[in-house]
Amino acid sequence: MEIERISPKQLRLLTWWCRRKTRDRDVIICHGSVRSGKTLFMGISFAAWAMSSFQGCQFAVCGKSIPSLRRNFLSQVLPFLRKSGFVLKEKLSENKLTLACDGRENTFYLFGGYDEKSASLIQGMTLAGVLMDEVALMPRSFVEQACARCSVDGSKIWFNCNPEGPGHWFYREWIRQAEKKNALVMHFTMGDNPALSDRVRRRYEHMYSGVFYRRFVLGQWVASQGVIYDFFGPEYLAQPPAGEAAEYAVSCDYGTVNPTSMGLWARYGAVWYRIREYYFDSRVQGFQKTDEEYADDLAGLVGGRSLSRVVVDPSAASFLEVLRRRGYPVIKAENDVLSGIRITSNLLKTRRIVICPDCQDIIREFSQYVWDEKQTDTPVKKNDHAMDDMRYFAVSVASPRRDVFAAVAVSR
Repeated sequence: MEIERISPKQLRLLTWWCRRKTRDRDVIICHGSVRSGKTLFMGISFAAWAMSSFQGCQFAVCGKSIPSLRRNFLSQVLPFLRKSGFVLKEKLSENKLTLACDGRENTFYLFGGYDEKSASLIQGMTLAGVLMDEVALMPRSFVEQACARCSVDGSKIWFNCNPEGPGHWFYREWIRQAEKKNALVMHFTMGDNPALSDRVRRRYEHMYSGVFYRRFVLGQWVASQGVIYDFFGPEYLAQPPAGEAAEYAVSCDYGTVNPTSMGLWARYGAVWYRIREYYFDSRVQGFQKTDEEYADDLAGLVGGRSLSRVVVDPSAASFLEVLRRRGYPVIKAENDVLSGIRITSNLLKTRRIVICPDCQDIIREFSQYVWDEKQTDTPVKKNDHAMDDMRYFAVSVASPRRDVFAAVAVSR
C-alpha cells in the first residue's frame, strides 16, 4: 500500500502521542465521516506508538466482530506495516498478532464486541493499550471493561467511529466529557483524506440522505427526524427491462392482526425490481387469514416462477414452517432495523433496487414511514409493513453478503 499524500489532520493523528502539546493525553477519539482516512492512520499510529513505547506487553484491538475487524481494519493496516519493516506473526486460531521491530516484540489480541456478554471475554487481561474500531457500535459494558484492562503505566486508549445520534452513550460520556477523560478529540471529514478523489467523494455524497448524510458524510452526531426515505420520489420508479429476469425472489413481512406485505422481486443484471406486491390488512378487510391461506396468496403472487429465495420476517415461525413444507427456499430475514434502513437507502439511491409504478402499497408507505420523535433512531411502528419487507430483502438478498457478528474469546 502506497500513501502518496498526507493531510495535516492525518499527520497530527500519526504523531499526537509524541507531540509536546498532546503526548500526555490518555485517550484519543477520532470521529467523523466515512472514507476520511481515520481508520488507516489510527492503525498505523497505534502500532508505531506501541512498538516505540513498550516491550513484551499485551494490547487489544477490538471491532464489532472478528470478521469485520479483519475486513475493515486489519486488511488496511497490516499490509502497510509489513512494507514499513514490521515483522508480523499471526495465529488465526487464537486471534493473536505478534509484532516485532528494532529488537522489540509485543502481542496484540483481537476481540469482537457484539453484545453485553462480550465484556467477559476481555476481563482479567492486563493491557498496555486498546484500540476500538467503530466503538459506537459496541455495547458500553464491553468498552468499559476494555478500558479498565489498560493498567500498564503509560497505557493509552484509542477510539474511532462514525457518528450516531446525540443521545448515544459514547457521545455523552466520552466526546462531550473529553477534558474530564483527558482525551484528545479529532473530527474528520472526507476533505481530510487526500487519497479520495472528487469523483469518489461526490459518489458517497449521493449515496446518503437525511440523517445518514449528516452522520456519514458531514460527520455530525444528529438526531433522526422526519420522513425516513426523504429522497424518494417519482424519479425512483421504473419498469423493468423487457424479457425474462435472471432471478426471482420474494420478501415478506408477516402479520395476523397487523398487515402482511409481500414483494416479488426480479433481477436484471445487478438491479432488482419490485415487479409485483401483495398487501392484506385484516383490520380493513374485517377477517384474518391462516398461514396456509397466506401461503396460497404467496403462490398467486409468484405465478409459477422459480424462486431463488423467500425472505421472511424472522418472528413468523409458523408461517416459515408452512413455506418450508411446501418446498420454498426460505431464509429468515436479518432484522437490525437501523442498519437495514441505511443499507436500503443506499441501494435505492444507487438504483440497485427499483420500485415499479404498479406497486402502490409500498409507494404509499414511503411518504408515511417516519422517525419516532420520542425514541432515538427508531421508526414509528405504523405504515411500515411494505417498508419492512423491502428492508428484509435489501439486507438479506440485494446487498453484498455480510458477516455474522460474533464475539470470540482468545487463549491466554
